[in-house]
Amino acid sequence: MSLKTQANQITLVECLHNVETKREDEAKTLLALFTKVTNEQAVVWGKDIIGFGHYTYKHNSGSSEKWPLTGFSPRKTKLCIYIMPGFEDETIKTLLNQLGKHSLGKSCLYITNLAKVDLTILAQIITRSLNIMQQRYPQL
Repeated sequence: MSLKTQANQITLVECLHNVETKREDEAKTLLALFTKVTNEQAVVWGKDIIGFGHYTYKHNSGSSEKWPLTGFSPRKTKLCIYIMPGFEDETIKTLLNQLGKHSLGKSCLYITNLAKVDLTILAQIITRSLNIMQQRYPQL
């Protein structure tokens, strides 16, 4: 089984060009934030996931896939921030209480309006997420 979403399917310029006008400034803000926090170059996965770094995980079947360590997708109604280890970590839980208006999925942090969250706290959440992933996948 292979993921349909792969790295470098389109360029970053193409991806940002396709972003809804109302999300363009937010996407650029997140691009700068993630680049600074991760010290990685952005890579577009699929058509709209802007990822930073990558890891390889194994399925129960034994096959393996690459996926970004973190990243975001500037979707029409919400920004989706990928926090790959999820939200069970106590430090991340504490930071989420300080972040501002958001909602959660399994490993997705959804933000409707970037102006309503604290970007310093968001950077700390991303950093903590990366630290957890580096512990889980020491080959990074």
